[in-house]
Amino acid sequence: MSVKTSLGRTLGGANAGEVAGADHAAWYRQLFGPSVTAGIIKAVDLAGYRGGPVYIRRSMHVPPPRDAVRDCMPALFDLLSREPEPSVRVVLGHFVFVCIHPYIDGNGRIGRFLMNVMLASGGYPWTIIPLELRDDYMQALEAASVRQDIQPFASFLGGLVKSRLEGDAAPAVPATRRD
Repeated sequence: MSVKTSLGRTLGGANAGEVAGADHAAWYRQLFGPSVTAGIIKAVDLAGYRGGPVYIRRSMHVPPPRDAVRDCMPALFDLLSREPEPSVRVVLGHFVFVCIHPYIDGNGRIGRFLMNVMLASGGYPWTIIPLELRDDYMQALEAASVRQDIQPFASFLGGLVKSRLEGDAAPAVPATRRD
């Protein structure tokens, strides 16, 4: 419900970067609240950003230390609130969020919610990362975070959005694989 509310505000003309900055913690609490009830995580894990190091499975990227997260997150949302081009907000919002990895778990899911709020702000359709393209998605993120090459990630997301705009039922072949 929190993401839906954020989308409504964004579609109503609110600044998408400001909406995401104000609402992302609520998205996280709503997404992982049932895990607290089930005893999988502690309630304290939903209060604020991570309190220690985090590592990403099958990645060479090491997120910034916990103390840096508190500086990085406001900078990210300031960047998003000032960026006039929705497609840039889509790529940077998703990439920088998962690069920072502010939470103990669920950063990719929250990053994809953020991506979709930024997509909505530009009039683009809700876009998912199909499971069958997960390896391509992770490789594109790895290229951006480890090799500082954002182009494969931007092309990957652009290909998915283009596929949605064209009404393709099947998942798009990532743009990096078309040539």
